[in-house]
Amino acid sequence: MKRNQSGFTLIEIAIVLVIIGLLLGGVLKGQELINSARVKNLANDFKNVPVFIYGYQDKYKALPGDDINTTTHLPAPAANCAPVATAGKCVLGNGIIDGNWNDQTTASESYMFWQHVRLAGFSPGSTDPAVPADYLPKNAVGGNLGITNAVGNIPITGIRGTYIVCSDAIPGKFAKQLDTTLDDGLPNSGSVMIGAAGLATGPAILTPALVLDDQTYLVCMGY
Repeated sequence: MKRNQSGFTLIEIAIVLVIIGLLLGGVLKGQELINSARVKNLANDFKNVPVFIYGYQDKYKALPGDDINTTTHLPAPAANCAPVATAGKCVLGNGIIDGNWNDQTTASESYMFWQHVRLAGFSPGSTDPAVPADYLPKNAVGGNLGITNAVGNIPITGIRGTYIVCSDAIPGKFAKQLDTTLDDGLPNSGSVMIGAAGLATGPAILTPALVLDDQTYLVCMGY
């Protein structure tokens, strides 16, 4: 008995391929939009921190973290940093936000900075420095965000600025986009520099080619 066999026609195959192409294009476009939004959020971190500083200065005539009259200016549980044997991280009233960008101790002005700007109403977030996991601000990719100065706590060699904002654990492809968007696109020059992830202090990555898309980095910007 003869059996008739049927298959897809060229038109049907073409339609299926077009649909698959549209779906793939939509997925890729969606991922591109997500990545663009993350880079924008990461860039906003660098832009917002100076706003916190200047707003605090305008309101209290002092620097957040360095304010010697914190308990007078701010509501409870406002506190100043507590000096310890480690010099250079808590020198209140000297006009500098002392301490490393990634400090996690109340003995550092850069750590207490976040409590002060939050209690002053400039930034959301926890005001309890005793719980670093909740207290430390995070960027759009889950890395830590911090601030320091260019006097004694330079995070990336050669970076300049009165204040330096650092954002950690940023994928290489985002780090390069940030440098291009905010600066000159070169990881070892200008106001934006790129270093190894988790770096407290050290050298910049030498060329864009050495910033790998699938690795994470520290990005710092000086003001």
